[in-house]
Amino acid sequence: MQNTISVVAGLGNPGKKYENTRHNIGFTVLDDLSRQYTIPLTKEKFGTVYGRGRVEAQDVFLLKPQNFMNRSGPPVSELITWYRLTESNIVVIHDDMDLEFGRIKIKEKGGSGGHKGIKSLMDALGGGDFVRIRMGIGHPDPCISVTDYVLGKFRQEESGHLDEFIKRGREALVTVLCKGTKEGMNAFNRKSLIVLQNGGKK
Repeated sequence: MQNTISVVAGLGNPGKKYENTRHNIGFTVLDDLSRQYTIPLTKEKFGTVYGRGRVEAQDVFLLKPQNFMNRSGPPVSELITWYRLTESNIVVIHDDMDLEFGRIKIKEKGGSGGHKGIKSLMDALGGGDFVRIRMGIGHPDPCISVTDYVLGKFRQEESGHLDEFIKRGREALVTVLCKGTKEGMNAFNRKSLIVLQNGGKK
């Protein structure tokens, strides 16, 4: 992906009500990347807030769709069309219940896996040929609804590792942007930040 313009889309829900929830981990990592590389997310266009700058030698747009999660796709599609980019320029970072908390998995392309934000992107872009960085949030207990779980805050035992998890998400993004997807997969797909359900560490 070097020597091209990359679009990094963090997925989440807009508004203070949803800040720091599991579903907004994509927003959280993007904000961290924005601070680290001094790329303010202050511009607004097509229902996104975004900024443009450089991550190492890579020219990037960082953007957060301001529709709700299940309507993430149209704002991203409109922005890349305006700047004459394609879905192959896009890296998406988002939450994933199919991965345990602390796991990161990078994929070059694929289906939605049931994730409404990814499905919306695929519908709007006409395909799934974009890179995904999946941030594991674990699966809810049977007594908790999926909606309540993803819109809830991280548990206390998870919160103690959250800063490290966010940092690793940012590092995964930088690796993909600057060294390529395969390098990112080799570096991050096999690693795990493992936290036992009782709060202990393996």
